[in-house]
Amino acid sequence: MLALKVFLGIVGHVALLASCANYPDQSTVIRSPKRWLSLPPTPSLPGSGRGNYAKINNIQLWYDTFGSSNSHRSPIIFLHGGLANSDYFGQQVRFFEGKGFKIVTVDSRGHGRSTTDFTIPIGYDLMSDDFVALLDHLKIPKASFVGWSDGAINALNIAAKHPDRVDKVFAFAANYNPSGVMDTTVSPVFNTYVNRTIAEYGRLSPHPDRYEEFLNQIVQMWQEQPNWTESFFSTINEMNVWIVDGDHEEAVYRSQQDDMARWLPDAGQLLLPQVSHFAFIQDPDTFNAMLWSFLGRD
Repeated sequence: MLALKVFLGIVGHVALLASCANYPDQSTVIRSPKRWLSLPPTPSLPGSGRGNYAKINNIQLWYDTFGSSNSHRSPIIFLHGGLANSDYFGQQVRFFEGKGFKIVTVDSRGHGRSTTDFTIPIGYDLMSDDFVALLDHLKIPKASFVGWSDGAINALNIAAKHPDRVDKVFAFAANYNPSGVMDTTVSPVFNTYVNRTIAEYGRLSPHPDRYEEFLNQIVQMWQEQPNWTESFFSTINEMNVWIVDGDHEEAVYRSQQDDMARWLPDAGQLLLPQVSHFAFIQDPDTFNAMLWSFLGRD
C-alpha cells in the first residue's frame, strides 16, 4: 500500500534493526501532544505468547481467539496493515473481550508469526483467500471484519467476492488504487513505523532472515494493487459497511475514502478527529467507541 520511495535506504538497516535486543525499542516510539504526530508503542495481545497455526494454502497461518461465541453476534476478525502484525490491535481486542463477541486475530501470510511461500507472490486476492479459509478452519460461517490499511483492503475484497461470509466491515484507511497513496517519506511517523516493523519482523517471524524477500513482494503488491473501480463494489452489502479514516491521514488521499463512500451510498463514512493512519493506537478510546457504535448495534 505504501509508496515505494519510503523504503529507499531501509534495506541497508535491516540486519541492525532486526537484531534489536530491547523491545519496545524507544527509538521507534514518538510522543507528541498532537496525537496524529505520535506513534505509541505497539500494544500486546491478551495472553501474549499463545496462539495457534492453521495449515492453509500451503502456509502456516498464525491466529488467536478471544472471548466466547455468541449466537446473537457475529465473530470479529481483525486484519492488520502492511508489514505489521496482530499485536497492533491489542487495545481493541481487550475492549471487545468482555462485550459478548468471539474475536479472531490473524497475522497475514508472511507477516508477524505466519509463514509464506516465497515462490508465490503475495497479493490481496491470495491473502483474502487465506482469511476465508481460516473461517472454514474455525467453522465460522459469517464474520464482521475490522481492517486497517492492507487489512481494510482485504476486508473489502472479501465483502465483494464472498458477501455470504461477511456481516459487517469497518474499513479503516483503505485505498482502492495505487495512485491513491501519498508520499510517506515526508512523514516522520510513517518512517518510524516502518523501522519498527523491521524490528518486529526479526522478533516474530518464523523466517527472520528473509525480510528483504518479504519486503520485495509487499512492495510489488503495493505498486500494482488494488485496481478497483465502481463496479467492483456492486456486490457489497453497503448498509453494513463503514468507510473510515483519520483527519490527519498521511498515507492515503482522502479522495479514496470519498470515492468509495460515493460508490457505496448506503454505507457510513467516518472521519476520526486528530489522528492519522495509526488512530487505533493514537486514540484507542475514540476508535473503540466508534467500533462499538458500529458493531454493537443490531
